[in-house]
Amino acid sequence: MTDLHSGPSPSPPAPGPDTDTNTHAGRAAPLVPASRIAEGRAVVRGRFLHLGDEKLLLKGVTYGPFADGPDGTPYDPDAAERDFAAMRGQGFTVLRTYTAPPRWLLDAALRHGLRVLAGVAWEQHVAFLDDRGRVDDVVARVAGEVRKVAGHPALLGWAVGNEIPAPVVRWHGRRRTEAFLRRLYDVVRQHDPGALVTYVNYPTTEYLDLGFLDFVCFNVFLERREEFVAYLHRLQNLVGERPLVLTEIGLDSRRNGLEGQADSLAWQVREAMAAGCAGAFVFAWSDEWHRGGQAITDWDFGLTGRAREPKPALAAVREAWRDAPVPLPPDPPLVSVVICTYNGAKTLDATCAAVRRLEYPAFEVIVIDDGSTDASVAICAAHGLRVVSTENRGLSSARNTGAELAAGEIVAYLDDDAMPDPHWLHFLVDTYAREDVVAVGGPNLAVPGDGLVADAVAISPGNPSHVLLSDREAEHIPGCNSSFRRDALQAIGGFDPRFHVAGDDVDVCWRLQDAGGRIGFSAAAVVFHHRRGTVGGYLRQQRGYGHAEAMLERKWPERYSAGGHVTWAGRIYGDGTPRAPAGRHRWRVYHGTWNSAPFQRLYEPGIRGLDAVLLMPEAYLGIGGLILLAVLGAAWSPLLLALPVLAVIAGLLSVRAVTIVAQARLPTGDLPVTARASRRGLAALLHLLQPLLRLDGRLRHGLTPWRRRGRPGRARPSRRTLETWHEEWRDPFEELGRLQERLVALGAIVRHGQDFDTWDLEVRGGTLAGVRITTLVEEHGQGRQLVRSLCRPTYSRPALLMNALAATLALAAAADGAPVAAAVLGLLAVMFALRIVTEAASAVATAVMAIQTPHAPAPPLAPVA
Repeated sequence: MTDLHSGPSPSPPAPGPDTDTNTHAGRAAPLVPASRIAEGRAVVRGRFLHLGDEKLLLKGVTYGPFADGPDGTPYDPDAAERDFAAMRGQGFTVLRTYTAPPRWLLDAALRHGLRVLAGVAWEQHVAFLDDRGRVDDVVARVAGEVRKVAGHPALLGWAVGNEIPAPVVRWHGRRRTEAFLRRLYDVVRQHDPGALVTYVNYPTTEYLDLGFLDFVCFNVFLERREEFVAYLHRLQNLVGERPLVLTEIGLDSRRNGLEGQADSLAWQVREAMAAGCAGAFVFAWSDEWHRGGQAITDWDFGLTGRAREPKPALAAVREAWRDAPVPLPPDPPLVSVVICTYNGAKTLDATCAAVRRLEYPAFEVIVIDDGSTDASVAICAAHGLRVVSTENRGLSSARNTGAELAAGEIVAYLDDDAMPDPHWLHFLVDTYAREDVVAVGGPNLAVPGDGLVADAVAISPGNPSHVLLSDREAEHIPGCNSSFRRDALQAIGGFDPRFHVAGDDVDVCWRLQDAGGRIGFSAAAVVFHHRRGTVGGYLRQQRGYGHAEAMLERKWPERYSAGGHVTWAGRIYGDGTPRAPAGRHRWRVYHGTWNSAPFQRLYEPGIRGLDAVLLMPEAYLGIGGLILLAVLGAAWSPLLLALPVLAVIAGLLSVRAVTIVAQARLPTGDLPVTARASRRGLAALLHLLQPLLRLDGRLRHGLTPWRRRGRPGRARPSRRTLETWHEEWRDPFEELGRLQERLVALGAIVRHGQDFDTWDLEVRGGTLAGVRITTLVEEHGQGRQLVRSLCRPTYSRPALLMNALAATLALAAAADGAPVAAAVLGLLAVMFALRIVTEAASAVATAVMAIQTPHAPAPPLAPVA
């Protein structure tokens, strides 16, 4: 695959307008001819821009504004011709203007094989929204400028604004500012329907929520490499699934010297591309620069001087472009790409074709056919790929087979419905080189144009996604886009074969982390993953995920809450991920004292309280209980009050589903209004159905709210103190660790006390009750100790309230002469009370047995150096 980028080697003849070469990944690659620039408009595909089937890396430079030329615009035709020829010869593919370009400038850019990101100038430095006339005038002027050149083949897109100052945004408020920029976006799309539209932001107004933009642009001036790289990774995880473009990077050679500017720009360009940016614009082409009609003479940011004499930075940037997107070592590590398939013929051809387009120079491909009965083997053979067929043993077994056969030091996994970006392996390998990690993953994005159902599923909950602890470290990476150091994977025994369909990726990540490994993340290591194309297929998938959750809870009980939900330490990403609904909570912007913060961020409230409860699959069990009460209303009319409660809950669930779907970005853009509405309507329905199917999978396989853990015996669920005598001194913290190990060996779910707790360990008997253990070590001289362990039963407050409510309703029904309702409610209250007591009794019995188990001798202390 080739990219629309160029950069001649140091001394060949200057390239013509239609031919050029570029050194990429250590080999010569043909350049997309300049004449082809007119064949179509750039489109967004995931995190990058594309021109047709070709990936378009934006190797850009800013241009102007200069003093007014002969036609009254801040450009001179003769100078532009010379500049554009020089830009193309130096490997640039795109330029950025700050004012709307005249048609002749676009024509000149087209002749030289360049595209233009066109800016539109308006009064963004003043309180523009306070004057309705000014607002309407800005909108009219933008519309007029766009109409003049709409559809020009040299247009990359439009930037509807540049760095609205933070004080102005703070004055107007972020929502009014966002709404105005959305208005400008709509105006551009109205007059130039095929154009890409963006806004150029900067760190001081990072918090602006501009999810409607086609791609995201930031001006970033950070002179320290470490800070620059860290901020780019932060931005990558803020922009979601859209391309990130740096529209200004640079350094002033007047203050930092010519060599200082060259060195800085070289690493800025390389780090921008290595971070997965879709492109970068160096500020600026020339030291000649005008603002407000005045020449700026105290800045020298140009790659060339005012007379267009090249600076060392120009050659440094040209060389940096040659390494795009990621510079690889002379001897890059071998990567084994493993594709696991089971009857995947429907999508496998596209997966194989995408793998063959990978541009990484050192990789092998192994296809593990897990007992397919369709044409999967023939499809892989037609692509010349190595296929190993086994009997059907499940996904984990297939992945283990691939790792055993792999020759590479890195094993990268794909599903048979996933298509990697051509530079997927570049970014994975680069992350291994930069970070001390044993695994690396990246985003898996929905395939655009996959159909109504697939688009709706893409913005519904339950799609495979990553969980990040930081911008570059993951807690979990999905198996459809994952890679591992082969020796680290083998050291933990590979994937657990008991996971046949799902859950194996979560399990292997947890085991790697328990073994001391870290999991890396690259936002640019993208694969496109087909979402389920039928509603039935999606619902079966979610039921299967519920089954996998039950299996994971049995294996990793300590990682699950009492309610049976995994307690992720990191943040879950994905378009269908639930978030705090707009208007229900206050999203806070960190402005700094007196608006002084250079990086102003948006803080999203966490999901809690009723919102958190409604998101749990078990909420549907509560709905079932309310329906039961409403049915009993036929025997006792006061219970019919459950009906309005049901209506309120149904309304809250529906509003939440619609809110989340409205915030999500459809993978297929430029759809008619009716098509967008149908996709969002179906997605809202799936938001309501998904928890029900997930609950079904959980309940069928034992992950129930009434499950029990720990010793099956019973002990009186009351407060008690146990004493243990030690003739030899033992470290109290080591003893607590041993106690925890004994509790776990008895099957208990154990939780540590935290910094502000007055207890040491908590043992759960189930969802409704448990016991907390507090220890006291008394020192009795000559190394002798008396350990006192206080066991106190604990009960779930919601459970106690529900039990009291059931008992109260039973008594009220009996008093009101409704024996049927009283009997049913009374039976429920008794059963619920018994369940609470037996869970507490089980927890106490487990704790007592663990405490009274004879202690193993303490290990000898290591000698002190």
